[in-house]
Amino acid sequence: MRIDILTLFPNMFEPLRESIIKRTVDKNLVEINIIQIRDFSNDPHKKTDDVPYGGGAGMVMTPQPLYDAIQSVKDEGAHIVYLSPRGRVFNQNIAKEYSSYEHIILVCGHYEGIDQRIIDLCIDEELSVGDYVLTGGELPAMIVTDSVVRLIDGAISSDSLSCESFSTNMLEYPQYTRPQNFMGLEVPEVLLSGHHANIDKWREEQSFLITQKNRPDLLKK
Repeated sequence: MRIDILTLFPNMFEPLRESIIKRTVDKNLVEINIIQIRDFSNDPHKKTDDVPYGGGAGMVMTPQPLYDAIQSVKDEGAHIVYLSPRGRVFNQNIAKEYSSYEHIILVCGHYEGIDQRIIDLCIDEELSVGDYVLTGGELPAMIVTDSVVRLIDGAISSDSLSCESFSTNMLEYPQYTRPQNFMGLEVPEVLLSGHHANIDKWREEQSFLITQKNRPDLLKK
């Protein structure tokens, strides 16, 4: 898989050089490229924004640098995504969908957003990470990249993926490790029993209770 991220602020993506994502890149399972949009500006001062037609607060990213940046990495199989609060809301099912793509281009807007003509000409879909507004698309792009990369075959254990939150429309059960007693709190006895059927039953019950408490909307699915 290849992920190209178009941004005005490449330094924000240093976290993608750590942990599981770094290991997945090192194993050549994914290629992640950070592209500076400003490099494609034809303006002598590399300007990439201007005031909006019709007036209003803030600035809008101009179409020329974005268009040329997209064209520089676009190929026939690319799925081009603009991170935007107007888009469909990202979830685990979309992450699974994206993990099957060969090439994703993530476009990070900033300021008041990007010129609508780029959306009309280039963007396959707009994607939101939640019902709130951020200063730009960089953090959403990192969220999408992290969520998708960990689902690529070989990135992490398939056993870890099969029982985690949202895999069955329920949240994950509690996890414990050593020591057995911490600050007076004991590990549940069933987890020490070695009886796998009872452990599986306990975990299923705990998943249900946690989902019922924190995300009852998931149970309706």
